Amino acid sequence: MSMRGIYTSVNDIRKRVFAEVARLSYNYKDGDLREMEQIPYRVIPGEVSTYRESIFLERAIVKERMRLAMGLPLRSTSEHAPVSTGAEECVNPEKYYQPPLVNIIKFACHSCPDNKVVVSDQCQGCLAHPCKEICPTGAISYRDHRAVVDQDKCIRCRRCIDVCQYHAILHMERPCARACGMNAIRSDEYGRADIDQEKCVSCGMCLANCPFGAIADKAQIFQLIQAIRSEVPVYAAIAPAIAGQFGPKLPMSKVRDAFRRLGFRDIVQVAIGADLCVMQEAEDFVKNVPEKLPFLGTSCCPAWSVMAKREFPEQAECISMALTPMVLTGRLIKKEHPGCKVAFIGPCAAKKLEASRRTIRSDVDFVLTFEEVMGMFEAKEIDFDNLEEIPNNNVASGDGWGFAVSGGVAEAVAAVIKQNYPDREVPMERAETLTDCRKLMQLAKAGKRNGYLLEGMACPGGCVGGAGTAQPIAKAAAAVTKVKRESKKAHAFESEYKSILPSLEE
Repeated sequence: MSMRGIYTSVNDIRKRVFAEVARLSYNYKDGDLREMEQIPYRVIPGEVSTYRESIFLERAIVKERMRLAMGLPLRSTSEHAPVSTGAEECVNPEKYYQPPLVNIIKFACHSCPDNKVVVSDQCQGCLAHPCKEICPTGAISYRDHRAVVDQDKCIRCRRCIDVCQYHAILHMERPCARACGMNAIRSDEYGRADIDQEKCVSCGMCLANCPFGAIADKAQIFQLIQAIRSEVPVYAAIAPAIAGQFGPKLPMSKVRDAFRRLGFRDIVQVAIGADLCVMQEAEDFVKNVPEKLPFLGTSCCPAWSVMAKREFPEQAECISMALTPMVLTGRLIKKEHPGCKVAFIGPCAAKKLEASRRTIRSDVDFVLTFEEVMGMFEAKEIDFDNLEEIPNNNVASGDGWGFAVSGGVAEAVAAVIKQNYPDREVPMERAETLTDCRKLMQLAKAGKRNGYLLEGMACPGGCVGGAGTAQPIAKAAAAVTKVKRESKKAHAFESEYKSILPSLEE
């Protein structure tokens, strides 16, 4: 079971670090970043540790979290360096983080046992010992009336787990490794988790599932606030998954005022860009499948798209080249407000990677998660109860909002095809989590999904299950469905922006 939607001490520390970094940026002046030295003492006050064996270790971890939240690299534990080393670079709003995006704070890692079959205290030392009898390699023996697994002989076939009447045998996996659909988590020489950056697609599922809070992605909180404080107007492009993410005290009717109080000029719904993306993908499908391409995969989830193209290079051209809703919305905002900056506010770690591509840097300047923005709200001490309800200009379609939930993209594309090409059948299949997305691509590669529209989502439940979300997946999906139902337009083909789509594609 995922920890998503359970407010834990890990979430609490993350939010406090984000709030302190935001406060540092809002108050920054004249090159003075000495305040960074005090932040760990505010996040972890007092003299006695609360979470780990030492308060010094807790503060050391907070320092590295703080650096990552400012887009800075982790420091080497073998060399002395002040926490503010290189921090002056963050003052420049143009400064983008250096890869890798997702990082493991090594001294925060628990070195969890990985891929081991172990016997728990529930073992009753039964007379039948079916675990021993069924083991094909003789890995199980009995000592002091308890089963013991020889790890050198064990092949992790799990047969012993299945036959134990007391459920006393467990398969131990690192939570981060289990959550990683790319098999990118390995062990370093000290048994700590390590990320194979060649495999990682920055979906962030490892950081969302680490119970020790040892994994974090880099952020642009400091840089974004510096841009907000400059003369340049900054617009917040809010992803469809935003519905319900900030709790019941911040309904969609108050979101506009909330973001304006953070210093944004205004908000624009990324669901508008989703409508335009739908129309692109509908045309792609009708023109190319099956004559030129055996199937078409959706483009909006960057982690799915990168995985599919990297692991199935022969089918790479079958993943739609349609611009993502984030990029289309960024281009739309910059077309309407020349000279502005755009911050995509969403649920997704992989969108940070997408926005860092050279081809997209001019369309989207910053990417922040809902969790990071919550830190900004705390830094500005914004009271949600006192916000104004300002009409949201909800011009996007319900289908555009539906992009946030698994199945929503494919349904939206099918609706456009049905409208424009009534006789065209659109067989569809969707997958959520990269493990299932890979299985879907394997079927497609084998020719078993010819003529299909395939929707891939890296996160469970779709974008509502992204690494930067705070709410339980089912609750978030229900909030999106409510906004979708209340939209004045049902389908993407009703979008008032469709006439300018060709100019955004250029």
